[in-house]
Amino acid sequence: MGKKPDRNGDSTRSVHAGERDHHFANSVTTPIFQTSTFWFKDSAELCAFQEGRLEREEYGRYGNPTWAAVERKLCELEGGESAVLFASGMCAATTLFLALLPKGAHLIVTGDCYRRTRQFIRDYLVKLDVETTVIEPADTKALAAAIRDDTALFFTESPTNPYLRVIDIEETVRVCHARGVKVVIDSTFASPVSQRALDGGADYVIHSATKFLGGHNDLLAGCAIGSAEAIAPVREAVGVLGGVIDPHAAYLLLRGLKTLSLRVERHNANALRMARWLEEQDAVRRVWYPGLESHPDHSTAAKLMRGFGGVVTFELETDLEGAMRFVDACRIPYIAPSLGGVESLIEMPVTMSFWDVPREERMKMGITDSLIRYACGIEDCDDLIADLEQALRAI
Repeated sequence: MGKKPDRNGDSTRSVHAGERDHHFANSVTTPIFQTSTFWFKDSAELCAFQEGRLEREEYGRYGNPTWAAVERKLCELEGGESAVLFASGMCAATTLFLALLPKGAHLIVTGDCYRRTRQFIRDYLVKLDVETTVIEPADTKALAAAIRDDTALFFTESPTNPYLRVIDIEETVRVCHARGVKVVIDSTFASPVSQRALDGGADYVIHSATKFLGGHNDLLAGCAIGSAEAIAPVREAVGVLGGVIDPHAAYLLLRGLKTLSLRVERHNANALRMARWLEEQDAVRRVWYPGLESHPDHSTAAKLMRGFGGVVTFELETDLEGAMRFVDACRIPYIAPSLGGVESLIEMPVTMSFWDVPREERMKMGITDSLIRYACGIEDCDDLIADLEQALRAI
């Protein structure tokens, strides 16, 4: 099972974790260490560092005090021992795969997940002779049947993108660990406020920190969190592969994390209310949101999550053109990819991420012509719903 330390509340940790005991020059705010390298006062200090007798920074690709503050905060928020930052969420996923999958290994993933993750697995891991089995989300029987002697990792989002499927993490861990398989949970859609997968025994949690963790649509970042032993090879890999975060982006992430708990509370509340409202509309064919009893994984989400996330996916009773008219009529959300920022964002997966995929193929993937993904911001929910109401009339 994952580490379960005694914790302060979410907001207290969001504000103080990782910084309270590491102030510089009595500054309340952690500074931006805008430097590419760090100097040693003499050769004796350098030798002490090389021999592990002195902890400090050496070069900007391996560490930075601004990064370190973010990593410490993330550890306390997720209940992990060690964390490592990356230049993006995709970099977190790809670096982790490259660090942990030996040549010729077997990987298991779920079908409902971010398209670029699927693309990396299909186009790049195959060059390392990595074989991949794709299973339906939340199906632990299929997971157990898919595990082979050479299976190294099970990777899944939870909640998934775009249908927000929720994995029973404890049961998944039980099935995987019985066969020596490591479990990686991409918890971007939940955030550590709504779900802590390490508490359920997952070996790794990754995030696109661009989303809820940053929270303001103004940075790109990623992270991986786990035990010190588990994270060590991943940290080594990022130093070699070089997908490191800029110190200023790390500072923006640190600043965003301070309001994480407050923001996620509003994201969750807005999304739950919106999902319930949408489910009552005749123009809406179906709504996918883990907080609804109609969602296939509602009971799992109610058991494992402390909030159901800020994203609502729904399908309209119309065609492609009608869905486009609806999206264009929305006045509050921006038409844009991403999620987790203070501004609401709306997209049609068919036009945003799958426009270049033949219709028959994308339909098999569940990407229908009238599917909508709405990432709730922190605006007043009355305004969001009123905006949806007038947009539905445009269909």
